[in-house]
Amino acid sequence: MTRIKRGNVARKRRKKILKLAKGFRGSQSKLFRTAKQQVLKALKYSYIGRKHKKRTYRRLWIVRINAATRLYNLSYSEFIYLLKKKNIAVNRKVLSQLALIDQSAFKYFVEFIK
Repeated sequence: MTRIKRGNVARKRRKKILKLAKGFRGSQSKLFRTAKQQVLKALKYSYIGRKHKKRTYRRLWIVRINAATRLYNLSYSEFIYLLKKKNIAVNRKVLSQLALIDQSAFKYFVEFIK
């Protein structure tokens, strides 16, 4: 049987993994086998992290809206309920930015729905 040489292909595959593993500690960035395992784990964590980011930002927006509505003797849930009742479709991100940056506009929202 003839010998199969695949130097270029194997080297490219290994270099691709080691490039992704750059910055990892110790052998996890130097040795191919351990680097491959850590890269797979890191990619899995980054996928999960993208989902977590959406959750954490939503929680932050809700906390900010709640803090702003408490100044006007409203709770967050009452505020959202009144918004939906008046058919005002503004997402939580915009509401939290209004509460943080432009308090007068947020105050207008609260007074409008009361």
